[in-house]
Amino acid sequence: MIKKVGIIAKKNKTEAIEASHNLINWLKSRGVEVIVDNELKKEIGEFISETDVSQAELLVVLGGDGTLLSAARLIGNSDVPILGVNLGGLGFLTAFSLNELYPVIEKILSEDYETEKRMMLTTTIIRRNEVIAKYSVLNDVVINKAAIARIIDLETSIDEYYLTSFKADGLIISTPTGSTAYSMAAGGPIVFPSLHTIILTPICPHTLTNRPILVPDSVKIRVILRSKNEDVFLTFDGQVGQSLRVNDVVEIKRSERAVRLIKSPFKDYFEVLRTKLRWGER
Repeated sequence: MIKKVGIIAKKNKTEAIEASHNLINWLKSRGVEVIVDNELKKEIGEFISETDVSQAELLVVLGGDGTLLSAARLIGNSDVPILGVNLGGLGFLTAFSLNELYPVIEKILSEDYETEKRMMLTTTIIRRNEVIAKYSVLNDVVINKAAIARIIDLETSIDEYYLTSFKADGLIISTPTGSTAYSMAAGGPIVFPSLHTIILTPICPHTLTNRPILVPDSVKIRVILRSKNEDVFLTFDGQVGQSLRVNDVVEIKRSERAVRLIKSPFKDYFEVLRTKLRWGER
């Protein structure tokens, strides 16, 4: 029986704060201890002492996919399963609606649920042979030029094999989970979440024959910025950024950790795709 539940809610969203307050009362009435992060604790004004959500046995995320991506980074190496409740827009990761929250959490508290593991990527930035930053992401790593910059040159290799030098507005390196995010918008394929692969999708490539490519998740991807005097940025899940300089090296590989998402008992992945992308509608 699950006895400790963590809650993370979208900042400054009234619906998320109200839903959190109701859920806290509901959980407490069933003898469940509740943990919230510091941001939510300030919003709800509840007397809750513990704010380390990574110590929970279940983490409920109330918001959109962006909130869930932030939660995935917040819990670090914790293996806590995440229940994503969509209060935002599209919501591929937050697959549950608010109406589905209480029926499904009733089952989860009795440990009647299934999870699926989603792979993550670890990115290392190397400048002059020194590691200057390291991040883990659930969706994608994006190398992007500033709006007024010219096309950038990204020398890319897979393990020890040279792939190509992408001359483009940027490059997206994505997990299967992230295939329905920026990569899809840039023309990349939709990849089933459990497949063991990494997707490379160039953004507006200068060479029209440059196309997205899938590689095994066992490889290490190495990208070197060869452009001079251009404003280039590396972003992680679209939320954290790092500026790059000429000859900086970006290494991406599969992370040792994964995120566990609660599977919906009400709909499968293909139904989510049909609903979110409105397939079949005219």
